[in-house]
Amino acid sequence: MVENGGALIGSDADRERAARLRTEIARHNYRYYVLDDPEIPDAEYDRLFSELQALETRYPELRTPDSPTQRVGAAPLSAFAQVRHRLPMISLANAMSDDELAEFDRRILAALPGTDPVIYTAEPKLDGLAMSIRYEAGLLVQAATRGDGSTGEDVTANVRTVKSVPLRLVGEAWPAVLEVRGEVYMTREGFDRLNKGAAERGERVFANPRNAAAGSLRQLDPRVTAMRPLRFCCYGWGEISIDPDESQYAMLQRLAGWGIPISKELRQVEGPDGCRTYFDDLGRRRAALPYEIDGVVFKVDRIADQTRLGATARHPKWAIARKFPAQEALTVVESVEFQVGRTGAVTPVARLQPVQVGGVTVANATLHNIDEVTRKDVRVGDTVVIRRAGDVIPEVVSVLVERRPPDAVPVEMPAQCPVCGSDVLRPPGEVVARCTGGLYCPAQRKQAIRHFASRRAMDIEGLGEKLVEQLVDSGLVREPADLYRLTAEQLAGLERMGEKSAANLIEALERSKSTRFARFIFALGIPDVGETTAQALASRFSGIGELERTRDSDFIGDRGVKGIGPVVAAEIAGFFAQAHNREAIERLLAAGIHWPDTPAPAKTPDALPLAGKTMVITGTLSRPREEIAARLQDAGAKVTNNVSKKTDYLIAGEAAGSKLQKAQSLGVAILDETMLNALLDRP
Repeated sequence: MVENGGALIGSDADRERAARLRTEIARHNYRYYVLDDPEIPDAEYDRLFSELQALETRYPELRTPDSPTQRVGAAPLSAFAQVRHRLPMISLANAMSDDELAEFDRRILAALPGTDPVIYTAEPKLDGLAMSIRYEAGLLVQAATRGDGSTGEDVTANVRTVKSVPLRLVGEAWPAVLEVRGEVYMTREGFDRLNKGAAERGERVFANPRNAAAGSLRQLDPRVTAMRPLRFCCYGWGEISIDPDESQYAMLQRLAGWGIPISKELRQVEGPDGCRTYFDDLGRRRAALPYEIDGVVFKVDRIADQTRLGATARHPKWAIARKFPAQEALTVVESVEFQVGRTGAVTPVARLQPVQVGGVTVANATLHNIDEVTRKDVRVGDTVVIRRAGDVIPEVVSVLVERRPPDAVPVEMPAQCPVCGSDVLRPPGEVVARCTGGLYCPAQRKQAIRHFASRRAMDIEGLGEKLVEQLVDSGLVREPADLYRLTAEQLAGLERMGEKSAANLIEALERSKSTRFARFIFALGIPDVGETTAQALASRFSGIGELERTRDSDFIGDRGVKGIGPVVAAEIAGFFAQAHNREAIERLLAAGIHWPDTPAPAKTPDALPLAGKTMVITGTLSRPREEIAARLQDAGAKVTNNVSKKTDYLIAGEAAGSKLQKAQSLGVAILDETMLNALLDRP
């Protein structure tokens, strides 16, 4: 032991002892939390832990980021940072019956001829919170929630407290980068213990283990998370710097060898009969399992076949979740109210006599839409069957007409929004009715402003979700135009906003006033008008005034806009028909928002230089991809994310990876930035 500037420094023996203790405690954690096969009594584990803790306290330089003592939690966070998933975390399609599962198998066989029977991996579908955990050089460096599939929340500090998650990979030959994906959950015993303690302290109890797990992971104070009985189970992987093993089953076993916990119920099964046998067996044992599950997940086992099958924008084509039948109960509809969602969807909600369904008290249930209300003939006063769909969302399944009282009241969709009074529009052929007061309706206010400020809309840097919440809740912002009346003094007075941050936001607001017509249209948040449709409208109309004067018939037919059908046309016309929205747009223009003059286009969309061309952008270029994509769209091109046989050009910058290789293999034309500029600049 020596002293350096007043701090004690441990000897080589102390350093070696601390390293041995870390390794030994990590091994015991793995045996206890992952294998459920402890080697030593709890008292001996506590003795080892205390010895390591004492060493690190006496000699702080011996404390390492992957030390077991660091699971106790760091200092509280002020907010969760956003994490962009390098590979999207898409969800699974569901099969609610054996017939749907058999149909899934038939689709696989049709796409993979000669593979009958298909080998699947099967495992329980845990009822928890989806999580992505990233390791670099064997060390845990980041953990993020799924979020919207593209962007999640950084919960690294909280996940580090989950004892079944290794802080450092074990074994050998692990990859330089490994992103594992799985579920953070809570056992039944842990959940009961948590709620019992909360009840004894007079605190709020959780409704079910899933809510408890999700709430625990989203604590701003990791020390609170550290006290919650959370577990992690891996079901797959995202980014990985080596080639995965040839099968899902083998790769999961490989992950287990690196210390990543996987399901003890993981099996390989053959064809639909094997899937049904596994599903039925697990269903019989469901109540005896130490954790909640709501179904079984089946995945095509061969990774090469998974690659061949690919994915839709929302689901992998090679996997499906077979859900268990939901639990049901009887109750009475006391009233039906209409809620306005953040996108303007007007949804009927049944207020019920409270009833227990699957261990949860249910007092409200979704009626989905007015067509469902009519089809099921739900009336106020009816006795109804309630089910927790997927064991989570309560819904009205059916009505016991024989119990209907004489004074039962039919349900009708309101003509005006119950929140703002704007017209409620239901386009032809659509099931969802929406409030048309998008820029005015208080129910849509926060969503409208978040969308308006988003990167692909007005791109107001620094105006994130939390700040929007504060601005709206404080009454400073009621509509998008109010953003441009904010002062630095008002902003600096908000929580977590200083003078510098306030000044930066004012500058960002000023920059955003200079925009493109297509961006402005997209920023308005018109239902079903995405970036592509906004670009098509900007190419067709010379200004916002002309667009406001159009009727739905102007968007379709010979004079119409390519890609816009009757449903979207009705949404656009309905939006501009509301005086509230037109007035809100006038206030935005009066605030100084502008874009280059665009005279009525001399060319129809079909006559644009890149009309009909499909293009993909990859690699690092001298300008942001969004800017390049906008120029391509102005020229009539369709810009997509994935290379296929239908791709006409790949724009390849530096460090272009797999997309470049795929384009070369498919014979797709490849352009560098110089060639792209020449293409865009030609008449």
